[in-house]
Amino acid sequence: MIEVSDSLGGVLDRVWKVIEDRRNADPEKSHTARLFARGRKKIAQKFGEEAVEAVIEGARGDAESLVRESADVLYHLMVLWAASHITPDDIAAELARREGISGIDEKKARKG
Repeated sequence: MIEVSDSLGGVLDRVWKVIEDRRNADPEKSHTARLFARGRKKIAQKFGEEAVEAVIEGARGDAESLVRESADVLYHLMVLWAASHITPDDIAAELARREGISGIDEKKARKG
C-alpha cells in the first residue's frame, strides 16, 4: 500500500520494477504485459491519449482528475521507456546534464 509520505521517486522506482517484472507476463492477466504484447507503437499511442486527457483536465482546472490522469501519463511513459530500452537512469542523466542551463539556451543548443 502506498502511503502519503512516499516520495514520488520512491513510488516511481517501485512502478518501474513492476513494469520490468511484468514485461513477459501473461497478457491475459497483466495490463502491462498486454501493452508490451501490442508493441511500441501502440504503447506510444496510449501514452499520447493519456497525455491529451491530462491536458484537458489541466485546462478544465479539475485538480483531482489531473492527478489521476498524470499518474496514467507517468505509467504509460515508463512503459514506453521500457519498450524503447530506455531506463529511468537514462532520463535522470539527461535531466542532470541540463541542470543549470536555461531552457532557452538548451533548446538553442539542440537546434544548432
